[in-house]
Amino acid sequence: MKKELHYLQEKLLACYPAGEAAAIARWVFESRFHYTRLDYCLGKDREFSKEERDDFENIVSRLLENEPVQYILGETEFCGRTFLVNRHVLIPRPETEELVHWIVADAPSFPDAPRMLDLGTGSGCIAVSLACFLPQAAVSACDISEGALNVARENADRLGAVVDFFQEDILHPRSLANQPKWNVWVSNPPYICNREREEMTANVLDHEPHTALFVPDDDPLLFYRAIAQAGLEHLCVGGYLYFEINRAYGAATRQMLAEMGYQEIQIRQDQFGNDRMIKCRR
Repeated sequence: MKKELHYLQEKLLACYPAGEAAAIARWVFESRFHYTRLDYCLGKDREFSKEERDDFENIVSRLLENEPVQYILGETEFCGRTFLVNRHVLIPRPETEELVHWIVADAPSFPDAPRMLDLGTGSGCIAVSLACFLPQAAVSACDISEGALNVARENADRLGAVVDFFQEDILHPRSLANQPKWNVWVSNPPYICNREREEMTANVLDHEPHTALFVPDDDPLLFYRAIAQAGLEHLCVGGYLYFEINRAYGAATRQMLAEMGYQEIQIRQDQFGNDRMIKCRR
């Protein structure tokens, strides 16, 4: 397998920087072929079976077409857990892990059994992680995509998380009025402007769901405004609202929330020094 590992690393240099190419190659071999870095360092080696050889060639072909390795392997890591992913959902990012950790750190300020809602849940990574970290919470999650909800439900089942999933259009909510008010809302909604497409890599632009990525150039806060407006009605007084945000619109998001009457507004930067998260209270 050493020969094939080196072959994959070399091939990936056409698409990725050297360090990323090596990391992807190691990930493929560990996840799909159970050939670990320790095996490599100890000099262990073996030949592919015919089925493994066919699988390997398919993986190489898909990677060279810029398909994300997470979709090829069908999984990714988030907050220390393995989540299933496919083309119906965005691939969870490290910045979103930071948002989850912020909420968990704030949990002592919540009621003893807080009602929490993740709007636009995608793979369920936020909702499922919160349910695992905060088992005392009653966690719900919604998405407009039935395909995404199927992935999220499977992730919750596999990870033993209790989450109530339901279908909802964030821009035109109908189901929220039928439920008790929530203590905490969180959302990582679409926030990339269409004009930013040319700055994006092919593995994102050509493969991840555009409905979960893009907003009109003339209305970058479209989803934030809709969610915050709904929160005025469906969040408890004093309830918390958390967003992941476009780094270019931190100040604009803060202003919008303040004008809507939200209080205690805080912006937090991600590990790369970009405005990436915002929190406020109803």
